[in-house]
Amino acid sequence: MPGAAAEPPEPVGLTRAELEAAAMEGRQIAGDLDRSTAMRLLREGELDVIGRLLTASNATFFCVVTGRGDDGATLQASCVYKPRRGERPLYDFPDGTLACREVGAHLVSEASGWDVVPPTVMRDGPLGEGMVQLWMETDERVDLSELVMSDSPALRRIAVLDAVLNNADRKAGHLLPLPDGRIQGIDNGLCFAIEPKLRTVLWRWRGEPLTDDERATLATLRANVAGRLGAELESLLSRDEVEAMIERIDFLLETGRMPRPDRNRPAIPWPPY
Repeated sequence: MPGAAAEPPEPVGLTRAELEAAAMEGRQIAGDLDRSTAMRLLREGELDVIGRLLTASNATFFCVVTGRGDDGATLQASCVYKPRRGERPLYDFPDGTLACREVGAHLVSEASGWDVVPPTVMRDGPLGEGMVQLWMETDERVDLSELVMSDSPALRRIAVLDAVLNNADRKAGHLLPLPDGRIQGIDNGLCFAIEPKLRTVLWRWRGEPLTDDERATLATLRANVAGRLGAELESLLSRDEVEAMIERIDFLLETGRMPRPDRNRPAIPWPPY
């Protein structure tokens, strides 16, 4: 009909109705993907928006990315897309930089070897350049209020990495308990500020001595910032922000302890969930 709005094209593979159902149910349509395949698909695949996640503070979209597997067959995966143009201005972070900080957090996670942040890339999309992250299915049986009070080693590693990243927004709702028992952290856009801003629900280990593994990982991160990791971060962040991260790592290594809350500023994000 003349003047009728055109329906968006359906990606090859599942129908749009099936993809919308996957979005509503929080399903990863690809099943298990190895990390290298996921990263290649996120970088090179065709990105199609399925719907908007309305509970997010910034423009955030559930998408499907379509590409080819190693065998040449069509491969599709669920992902999240946060275009830089959809970021709300904040008084304490430069405009249009939250996507860069999410990608930077993934780089640091990868360098740590702790697998805290899901596969994440910066790329162009239907609404311009933005962050694209692999969608992770969660274990719905896990109670987040109980999880954040637990003595989980995986949670503790997230707490250490958040201290390195200066994460100002580690809510319980930003933790993903996965069906295989892993725990990952998402929504890492409020990281890498120069001034101290650590706000987190993960204070269980405040002031405790770092483990040998944690000290070794921090030392490795410190060394890597002088090489490729530092160069990659400087393509996303300011030099001063990278230097501030180095200073935080040095402080953790010098004190040998987990950080404590600062009495002069809020220690927990609001809302905490």
